Amino acid sequence: MLATKVGSLALASCVMTASGTSGHGDELGAYGDLSQLGAVVVKSLSPFAHPGNPSPRVATVPVGMMNSVGLQGEGIEQWLATELPRLQQRGARIVVSVWGRTIEDYASCGELLHGAPIDAIEVNVSCPNVEDRSRMFAHSAEATFNAVAAVGAAGSIPRWAKLSPNTFELPEIAAAAAQAGAEAVTAINTVLGMSIDVERKSARLGAGGGGLSGPAIHNVAVRAVFECAKANPGLSIVGVGGVMRGLDAIELLMAGACAVQVGTASFVDPRAPWRIAKEVEAWMHDRSITSVQELIGAAHG
Repeated sequence: MLATKVGSLALASCVMTASGTSGHGDELGAYGDLSQLGAVVVKSLSPFAHPGNPSPRVATVPVGMMNSVGLQGEGIEQWLATELPRLQQRGARIVVSVWGRTIEDYASCGELLHGAPIDAIEVNVSCPNVEDRSRMFAHSAEATFNAVAAVGAAGSIPRWAKLSPNTFELPEIAAAAAQAGAEAVTAINTVLGMSIDVERKSARLGAGGGGLSGPAIHNVAVRAVFECAKANPGLSIVGVGGVMRGLDAIELLMAGACAVQVGTASFVDPRAPWRIAKEVEAWMHDRSITSVQELIGAAHG
């Protein structure tokens, strides 16, 4: 009932985890069968180990969560040696999120993952481009094209591009990612924001600002998916942003997503991805809907 395809990749379920919210490996395996999810999307990795941002890194807000973890990670080579085998043992579909500070970094990501037993690479372009005054790759169609193309230069692992909502050119940037060889785009990443401790008169996150996630950005995600789907017919879209319940996932599917990712909800309830999948299935069953394909893009008429 929930089976879907993201580009060329067939998935048993349209519900998967979101990068950065379930660790680098099989951490959520203690709460459910990872093979029942569409995929596990691991926390973003780079060609090098990276310490991340100063603490505090996470702050709850009334409408969700602020984070400024800063892409902390062990690097791709270490991940391949330590985390990948455990995910394989769990029978999970594996999507590796990658990031870089230069186009060369993205090319290195593709080279290091070439031939690895993974199912897809999610190219996280929501990162500062040090070759362009630290402007975010995802805010430029050209930079997004170059990053996605660089990752794909080394091999044929399917690529997705994870896009930022913090731009007015999202449909055009999605098109650029597709032109560079991305089989899908993931929309959206966090919305830029800031939280201030009014008693201490200072930012609540160690790096100052950060990314807002959770229920507050859900409707931003719905519109982003809808606009990207409308402007890019045929492009696979993975919807993510504030998916806390099955109805949120269904909204994104109807907006044009072929699959959804669950992120912030997992911090509240580590079983959230499985619960949400069951809620989608129950909603469909009650309405005699037998395939998720009947929901995809339904809001476009």
